[in-house]
Amino acid sequence: MPATAAQAPQQDLQQAVTAKVNVAKSSKAKTAGIQVNVTRGAGTDSVFGTTVSLAPKGQDSHPEGWLFAARLVDGKWQVGLEGERAFSELAAASPVVSAKEKQLFGQSFAPQAAGGDFRTGMRLPFATGASWSMPGGPHGWAGTDTPYSSVDLAGGNGQVLAARGGTAYTMCGNGKGWIRVIHDRGYSTDYYHMFNNIAANGLAVSEGTFLGNIGTDVSCGGSASGNHVHFALRQNSAYVGIAGHNVGGWVFQNAASAYNGTALHGSTLRSPGQQLYNYGALGFTQGIIDSFGGTTVNKRTGPGTNYALAGSVADGTTVNISCSKNGTSHTGRWGTTSLWNRLSDGTWVSDAFMWTGLATPVNGTCP
Repeated sequence: MPATAAQAPQQDLQQAVTAKVNVAKSSKAKTAGIQVNVTRGAGTDSVFGTTVSLAPKGQDSHPEGWLFAARLVDGKWQVGLEGERAFSELAAASPVVSAKEKQLFGQSFAPQAAGGDFRTGMRLPFATGASWSMPGGPHGWAGTDTPYSSVDLAGGNGQVLAARGGTAYTMCGNGKGWIRVIHDRGYSTDYYHMFNNIAANGLAVSEGTFLGNIGTDVSCGGSASGNHVHFALRQNSAYVGIAGHNVGGWVFQNAASAYNGTALHGSTLRSPGQQLYNYGALGFTQGIIDSFGGTTVNKRTGPGTNYALAGSVADGTTVNISCSKNGTSHTGRWGTTSLWNRLSDGTWVSDAFMWTGLATPVNGTCP
């Protein structure tokens, strides 16, 4: 059992975490105070929890939040915030952090963007096969800030579901509004403005697990107009641009200004206020046909237009990719490439007319 920390008043921990947050938080972000929520190990020398830089209520801004781990050494608190090397090291040595979490938190401590791989393996955060409105296209977690990591979603039965399996945490101290799910491959997702949300403190969730209902909760600050979920994408402990990523079959695109970006499924374009059908998570060796404005794409018997036609495939179709090989060069929505993908039926389609999330083979090179 961890030793007691009676010699270190709780206020000392509050001050130590607050000092870390004041350094880590966005320099431009307004704050209405720092909230420190000890969820494990209270009163001992090893603690774990969440901390939030509260946003002023009623303003178009959002709170910033971190998981944290702390240890009392020689009467002083050592504190690590999610995304710091110290967090991984303190969590790894903590008796109140599970073995699974230690592995999860050791994924990376250096914030980074997709690095050329935009596959997420995520669905949209509502029921597969349902359609919800996108009242707000890509925008910042705090509104007009960058990167444009977030979209607003509303409609259907109002039930917000985990976009992918992972480990869930309630960020706000009163247990309301804001859930973070940490996934594999360094990704995590945030869900804000909910009500009736689950209580999560390292809770294992599966894709589609109920997280809460869309709402207008601003327990940690900010503003919300009309029931919705503010859904954001993070990678390696930092918000990353959602543009270019595929979530639920849709590839998001930025506009010149916040909230005005769009979503693409093949050549089908959806703008703010329109409906997004949840196609479910795209597999890591799958692609979505994008005819670049047409209705179908030709299939060939080999990797090039010098091979015979072998039928066609409709725009927006999800296809399974067996392997890839270079052939004739073509230009599509995502650029110019000589890469061709062999489908599971043995036919070939140019990678120029398919979204896969990579510019390189997603399932190896064909012999």
